[in-house]
Amino acid sequence: MHPSTCLVVWLLVLVAIQGLDGYLLMAALLILPLFGGRALRHCGQLIRGARWLLLSVFVILAWGSAGDPAWTGAMAPSHEGLVDASTHVGRLLLVLMAVAVLRERMPIADLLTATHRLLEPLRRCGLDADRGLVRLWLVLHYLETMPRPRDWRQLLELPAGGHCEAFELTDRQLSSRDYWIMIVAVAGILTLVCYWQA
Repeated sequence: MHPSTCLVVWLLVLVAIQGLDGYLLMAALLILPLFGGRALRHCGQLIRGARWLLLSVFVILAWGSAGDPAWTGAMAPSHEGLVDASTHVGRLLLVLMAVAVLRERMPIADLLTATHRLLEPLRRCGLDADRGLVRLWLVLHYLETMPRPRDWRQLLELPAGGHCEAFELTDRQLSSRDYWIMIVAVAGILTLVCYWQA
């Protein structure tokens, strides 16, 4: 399967996650351990990095939504707010797990190849796909290599790198199977969207 097909399916999974709630969301969260220990550890690192965002979303939605109080008291959140907050935090956790699985299962070279193939048609609109690809590579490179010191001042003491780095794309054409997989995935997402709106 072409890396572009995997990336398109992954993006459609992100869209599908936004429609999950209730028991479907709980079931999706319960099957996360099936993705393996490495993906779970990577997801745990992402959750630690986004813990304040997750906490902020939960507090804002739980205490900022109108509805019946969850318990008696002056600072009680609303029952509807708690449900809404839990739903959104659950979706964010699934998105973080999807990012962890993508980074675990797709090498950077394949990710760059897929991104280049998907951005290529946008050249007609004036978008420089090569420049966007280099920026994506720089972000991924710095995420992997930048140290995480407790004191931010240590980052200022790092020596400036004077060496040049290069990466090489090994692109290939999409097969008919890739196109069929993308068509089926898009049709599945459209079916889910129509079902959610019904």
